[in-house]
Amino acid sequence: MIAGLAALARHGRLMLVLGLALGGLVPPLAGALAPWIFEMIALLLFLAALRVDLRAAFPGRRSLPRYLAITLLMQLALPVTAILLLWALGASATVLGIGIVLVLAAPPLTGSPGLTILAGGDPTPALRQLVLGTALLPLTVLPVFWLLPVFGAPGVVAEAALRLLGVIVLAGGAGVILRARLSWIRRTEGQGAVDGLMTLAMAAVVVGLMSAVGPAMLAPTPVFWITLAAVFALNFGAQAVALLLTRRRVPRDAPALAIIAGNRNLALFLGALPPETAAAMLLFVGLYQVPMYLTPLVMAPVIRRFARMSWRPSAGPD
Repeated sequence: MIAGLAALARHGRLMLVLGLALGGLVPPLAGALAPWIFEMIALLLFLAALRVDLRAAFPGRRSLPRYLAITLLMQLALPVTAILLLWALGASATVLGIGIVLVLAAPPLTGSPGLTILAGGDPTPALRQLVLGTALLPLTVLPVFWLLPVFGAPGVVAEAALRLLGVIVLAGGAGVILRARLSWIRRTEGQGAVDGLMTLAMAAVVVGLMSAVGPAMLAPTPVFWITLAAVFALNFGAQAVALLLTRRRVPRDAPALAIIAGNRNLALFLGALPPETAAAMLLFVGLYQVPMYLTPLVMAPVIRRFARMSWRPSAGPD
């Protein structure tokens, strides 16, 4: 069984593409998994904490202010700016507008270090931003939730933020404790098994997130095509802008920062949204998975060319 899980981890890209295809082509399976999305996201947080040595992943004293500034820019300044712009355009209450804001407010995708490796970059900055961004999410999301029209009353905002905090603390804390207690998990064999479980969980999440995409593919409407174009533009646009802005200032970190700029853990918010809003968001969230899992294929040539010019692997933790 352990060897089988390790084999799954080695074929992670294939498993994720398979999950993407199953979710779109087998709507009954996607529909059966859709109600469990939030629980599966919590499982992914648990497995990520089980897999990662947080002491090595957390930024050092010298680099902490820079990582903190990036987190506040990506998870607070950008979504608040987007809300103000969408409000001026009269689109802040639309599904597309809400989706854009939630993407910008979300922490990096749990699999962003792996995506960075597949794209040819140093995964260390992505891992550190993932840890810091997820830890600070209950704080950075408060003003975003307060400004979003779907939440309304301050009590609803506080309740949504507390749900997120509870999931992060319980799932992440359980993973940290179990990793500290079981030395086998920290060995190569244990890490391979956890990687295999993460691959399975990510594939299952993708299937569930595609529950609204399959039916929409059978009879695509203008909303479907507009949403698909928007998620591609948002994902790859954010990656391109981040790469251009960071390639000279922090060339070693630029590939990872580009990956995390566009690939966010949007699904984490599904359990915090009002039920009717979460249901309406499923098409946006499902379609957003497509550019995320195409990132290694699309961005790898760009990042590898950039890497040959200016990036060198990290010599060690800051």
